[in-house]
Amino acid sequence: MGLLDGKRLLITGVITDASLAFHVARVAQEQGAQVVLTGFGRLRLVERIAQRLPQPAPVVELDVANQEHLDTLVERVSPHLGDNPGLDGVLHSIGFAPASCLGEGAFMGAPWEDVAQTIQVSAYSFKSLSTALLPLLGPGSSIVGMDFDNRQAWPAYDWMGVAKSTLESVTRYLARDLGPQGIRVNLCAAGPVRTMAAKSIPGFAAFEDAWDGRAPLGWDVNDPLPVAKTVCAMLSDWMPATTGSMVWADGGFHAVGV
Repeated sequence: MGLLDGKRLLITGVITDASLAFHVARVAQEQGAQVVLTGFGRLRLVERIAQRLPQPAPVVELDVANQEHLDTLVERVSPHLGDNPGLDGVLHSIGFAPASCLGEGAFMGAPWEDVAQTIQVSAYSFKSLSTALLPLLGPGSSIVGMDFDNRQAWPAYDWMGVAKSTLESVTRYLARDLGPQGIRVNLCAAGPVRTMAAKSIPGFAAFEDAWDGRAPLGWDVNDPLPVAKTVCAMLSDWMPATTGSMVWADGGFHAVGV
């Protein structure tokens, strides 16, 4: 019996088979879940990647900045969920920042239009996605977002870091408002993993170098499995009293100083 037997999950953010979301989907299927993916932009690529899962998964188009996509999401996801449609879990693994918002000098120089897009796609969309899917969610459902702990300033992360801080706050307010419906809302704060998203961050090697020597449990930037397993645990029934929280999957890096 798997940890997620019978669970129906919507997983966003699969771009390639190196995406953290892909590995969450893989582990979730291995643990008995039924998975639906969302994709944006290169939809045919996502559909091809979906065929590499243990069981090929359907893909629904979703641009979280497109209100029509959000308004029609339930009716487009429901046919993939069987005769009694509903969702037990959702993974929000979505983030974007224009180049002007990342790298040396970005914090002081980025224009508001680019900052606004970063915050909308990377943080506000957590609320937008949750609201759009509420008709499919109910007591026991779990909404999980992917985070990078931003309680301090990081090199080069700049406005994406600010967006992550916003995401962390959004999570607490979602947890407050959805808790009475029995819906849990949490974040998984992952250590750095070499994904396509990571490659878009100038100076990403600085994160790798820091984790390599300081994480008490050690850290392998080429291994997404610890993060995927943590997310699946959060999507399961085994954390029934945890909401509004940030759960770290970072080898313990966050807990130690220099």
